[in-house]
Amino acid sequence: MSAPVTYGGWQSERSGFMGRLSGPGFALVAGGSVLLLVPVNLGSWSAALLCGPTALLFFTLAFGRVQGLSADEWFLLAVRHQIAVASQRNVFMSGVFTPRSRRTGRQPMDLPGTLARLRFLEAPDGLGATVGISYDPSAGTYTAVARVTFPGLALVDTEQQTARVAAWAAFLRSHCTEDSPIVRIAVHQRCLPDNGAALRAWTDRHVAADAPAAAVRALAELMADAGPAAAVRETYLSVTLSAARARLAIKGAGGGQVAAAAVLVREAHALQTGLASAGLNVVAWLGPRALAETVRTAYDPEAQVMLARRAAQAQDQPGDSSAPGLQAGVDPDLAGPAFAETDWGTYRHDGAWTVSYQVRTWPQADVYATFLQPLLRPRPNARRSLSMIYEPVRPRRARQDLARERVKRDSARSLRARTGRSESEDERREASVARAQDVARAAGQGVVRMTAVLAVTVTSASELETACAELQADASAAGLEVRRMWGTQDVGFSTAALPLGQGLPDRRVGF
Repeated sequence: MSAPVTYGGWQSERSGFMGRLSGPGFALVAGGSVLLLVPVNLGSWSAALLCGPTALLFFTLAFGRVQGLSADEWFLLAVRHQIAVASQRNVFMSGVFTPRSRRTGRQPMDLPGTLARLRFLEAPDGLGATVGISYDPSAGTYTAVARVTFPGLALVDTEQQTARVAAWAAFLRSHCTEDSPIVRIAVHQRCLPDNGAALRAWTDRHVAADAPAAAVRALAELMADAGPAAAVRETYLSVTLSAARARLAIKGAGGGQVAAAAVLVREAHALQTGLASAGLNVVAWLGPRALAETVRTAYDPEAQVMLARRAAQAQDQPGDSSAPGLQAGVDPDLAGPAFAETDWGTYRHDGAWTVSYQVRTWPQADVYATFLQPLLRPRPNARRSLSMIYEPVRPRRARQDLARERVKRDSARSLRARTGRSESEDERREASVARAQDVARAAGQGVVRMTAVLAVTVTSASELETACAELQADASAAGLEVRRMWGTQDVGFSTAALPLGQGLPDRRVGF
């Protein structure tokens, strides 16, 4: 048997205004430099005593880093959060409190924060059903979500693991083209504790009246022991289409939102062959009600059992007109929470508390294909969500970005050499990985922007910090460095806990 294949070589994006300095950081450095020149020009010791400490403070704010962020970035986060708190924009209430549209006179779809701009559309899938489409008018994107199953990597041999990972890489690489309308692909997985209520309800309806008492008793004991210890895994794949990139196809389909949704459905069906080769089985492309249900159950974990029971009843009575209100899923207008509040380090929503983390550093050493398994380890009192977000980069832009990064590194190395500073091993490794990545790109490989966002949700505030500590320990076991998304927990929730394909910023910024 061949040796297991290892993977590595992740490159961190750099997006400083000047080097690694942000815009405010560069302004602080410039201001500090001017302050140091003032005493020299004036020839005054009193001015030096005043300007020197102030310049030192500016340099500390610009270059000092705490948990990966500079002091000026922490300051901006804190100011933005306090403004939101003062204006009560961190609190969301739905229902009658939602303002009506002045143009239509109707209440918009109830979603908080950055999700408020989304609209749920529907498009025929060509097979007699409809597909739910999440439309973002600000970004001009359309997202379809599929529920998928995956046989996994842990219990297969090395050859199958390697083949599946290579097929997934080929699937991503197929979208790294100049004319691909797909701008984002996201994989979302949830690990939910199952209290067995839905299983017990289904069993109660299907146990025969003349079943042996001993068998019924044994089944009840089995469910009492195994049900609460079980965990449910849900996996979703979201595909996002850019209306700007697909404008010709949309124009050919008739133009407008309906045509854009039809083009996305066509692209989604074309993806299934590549997904099947990677071992992903598309169970179904979610319709509007099913898509709304995934959003609703993320905001309200207690609704999971009720909706599972209703879905089971709807399956048992598909054509029973005497049992109204049993339609599976959720009305899209009711997808959002009844209440949500964003705090500095937590996000509260409908009786649950969530903390979101962003993966800031991927493993420095080579790892096996199963290295992410600890992140979704079942926990009895907490649900975990993981979103892996991929954005294929066009070849022309990839070439420009990699060339720009290479010039920055070469300039920094040249400056260090002229000033007599030695080069660290980390800097040598980064330069080697960047060179290897550029060689692979020139050989026809694709370049993909990627990040991962994690969320842990509990229904009891007293269990939140314990669940957070467990998640951080599991992330460390996977070789990841994660950081709590201070001040932006609502944005983290919308990315980590919802399979709506929310993506990366144009330029990576800190959280």
